[in-house]
Amino acid sequence: MPTSLEGPAVAALAARLVPVDAARAAHYPGDRGERQPVHTCYVPADQVVGDLAGTWGAAALAALAEHAPDPAALAALLGLPEELAESVYGKVVAKLRREPVEDLRVDFEDGYGRRPDAREDADAVRCAALVAGWRSGPPWVGLRFRPFDTPESFARGVRTLDLFVTGLGAAPVLTFPKVTDVEQVSVLVELLELLESRVGLDTGALRFEIQIETTQSIVDSEGRFAVPRLVAAGRGRVSGLHFGTYDYTAACGLSAADQHLAHPACDFARHAMQVGAAGTGVALSDGSTNILPVGDRDAVHAAWRTHYALVLRSLEHGFHQGWDLHPAQLVTRYAANFVHHLRNAPADARRLRAYLDRADTGILDEPATAQAMARSLRRALDCGALNAAEVHALCGLSEPELAAVARRENP
Repeated sequence: MPTSLEGPAVAALAARLVPVDAARAAHYPGDRGERQPVHTCYVPADQVVGDLAGTWGAAALAALAEHAPDPAALAALLGLPEELAESVYGKVVAKLRREPVEDLRVDFEDGYGRRPDAREDADAVRCAALVAGWRSGPPWVGLRFRPFDTPESFARGVRTLDLFVTGLGAAPVLTFPKVTDVEQVSVLVELLELLESRVGLDTGALRFEIQIETTQSIVDSEGRFAVPRLVAAGRGRVSGLHFGTYDYTAACGLSAADQHLAHPACDFARHAMQVGAAGTGVALSDGSTNILPVGDRDAVHAAWRTHYALVLRSLEHGFHQGWDLHPAQLVTRYAANFVHHLRNAPADARRLRAYLDRADTGILDEPATAQAMARSLRRALDCGALNAAEVHALCGLSEPELAAVARRENP
């Protein structure tokens, strides 16, 4: 058929896009297809003792039994959909017995406070030995060390990091707080390279999360968008971006009463995190609430309602992970996740099945939307909201088939 564009001219233009395509593929590899925990539990290092996950699970079950002893009580407290109340309650109890803590961070920063060097040394060595000895600990365990914002803090943070990783003899999850400049990230990368070589770990084994809790981690001192530059400076080692509610809102000049996850200032930071990390394979985590479920029944109920609403809000905004600071928060962490998934799963499954069958249902879903629905069902499987049989009953897909759609391997 007759055409107007000559082959050599088109080929020359196409050749100009080859390096562009290669750079995009390198910078934006997409979802890694790995399970992401629904939370990170931050526990001060001096409080990390014994079977911590089991202790937290038992405490959460005790709080549930005392303050919401049956499905009707929890449904009335949180406003659960009536048709989901019994299922959600049973799944929460099962989760707290089976896997109460998905991700644990041994905290040597704000939660730990300032201690004499000998005390922090001892806690770092003790916690590493304890974690190494756990046979049924959380799926993810790591530490948060001190920031690199002063020479003193740098020296203390590096020493604690060294003691913990050397004592563990393996690669924990690392959380890097109060980042304000890409050079801090570059320095950490070089330190981790040295540590891997000295401890005998594979190159690249030590990865880290960057805490987005300073205004400079959103917009730097020269007015540049900082998030992509921080991720790039990590040279493939950045596994996540974790929002820090209170440091960030304080830096924005908000009063204590206005420092909460639902504030518009936090929405701005989260949107920046989403845009800056989209397609990179870097996971996102929301922050915490400091309203803890402690005290009498009224106080616990009020804290649970606050936490439940905030977790649901995070999920609806695309943040599938958050921080938990108290065992009783596990109740509402899992209740919110299970309600979110069980409420959305039937419709997602129907639309996904219709998309795969190319059925005419009046909704024309794009491949990206089908992938998002498959990822949502996969997350429901990962956290225990649904099991494989329930997913198959909803959409007719096995776990491997669902994973393939989530990776966009299906037409």
